[in-house]
Amino acid sequence: MVTIADIAKMAGVAKSTVSRYLNGGSVSQATKQKIEKIIEKTDYVPNSFAQSLKARMTNLIGVVVPRLDSYTASRTMIGIDDQLRELNLKMIVANSSLSVEREIENIYSLAKQKVAGLILLATEITDAHLEAFKKINIPILVVGQKHKDIHCLIHNDEQGAYELGKYVVSKGHKKIAFLGVTEKDIAVGFKRKEGFKKAIMEGWNSSIQYYETTFNSDDAREMAKEIIDNFNPSIIVCATDNIALGVMKAAHQNGLRIPNDLSITGFGGYSVSEYTNPGLTTVKFNYKLAGQIAARKINDLICKKDIERCTVLDFEILKRESVDKI
Repeated sequence: MVTIADIAKMAGVAKSTVSRYLNGGSVSQATKQKIEKIIEKTDYVPNSFAQSLKARMTNLIGVVVPRLDSYTASRTMIGIDDQLRELNLKMIVANSSLSVEREIENIYSLAKQKVAGLILLATEITDAHLEAFKKINIPILVVGQKHKDIHCLIHNDEQGAYELGKYVVSKGHKKIAFLGVTEKDIAVGFKRKEGFKKAIMEGWNSSIQYYETTFNSDDAREMAKEIIDNFNPSIIVCATDNIALGVMKAAHQNGLRIPNDLSITGFGGYSVSEYTNPGLTTVKFNYKLAGQIAARKINDLICKKDIERCTVLDFEILKRESVDKI
């Protein structure tokens, strides 16, 4: 195994200089770059993390979020913060702005700050994530995505989408558009699509087209215009409430009445969905509760308690005025 002495020898510096760098001390930029290249080349990172974590443990919990302007992320963080306070723990947040590369950087950065545990609000789990989890060697809980090798907390996306699909079919809709996101996001992009697809297949005699957009409501609005012009469905089922808001805007701009001319559903149960006109039919998840449970779970992991590998939270179908009966 590579040691600090080996790193120092390859970099042409003293062991104390390498040690100072690893502990966040003052090192010249040129020396810092030289040491970083050697550490990356020799894969010394796991050992340095393990040593620093043994040296001093904090009461900080790192929370990595995909974006700060997300309703789901903000509600989940509120739940995490509320529960951590009761456990005498503190939250330190790192935003990834929907960049996988930045997300990985945040994981390493929080570990260097000696957080006691890490909660990741994930949009996907890549090999780079798994490598980072292994290297930092601290308790980790992933919220929103499932992986067999990681402790996780997820919403029941597939079943929620299935129940929503059954509801859409029961309302007589046969020309259906499903507007989702990339399947790299297993929970939102894949599971919700698969659950809905299963319900529609059971319903028979339905014509359905699947489309993809981003989480941005403006992008969803532009895609919805194309869907309306080219397919003219009786209903557009959206993978998130934010996407549904964009679709509602497109419908209004096209002079369509909701739900008389076009029905729309969402997914998530954002608070704003209750105040749209008409009210948005959606699958509601309790994101604040998810945050509270996540905080308790990560504390259990820090205390080396045995917990279930994956916790699945329930949902509720909110049947409002945005879906018409055909």
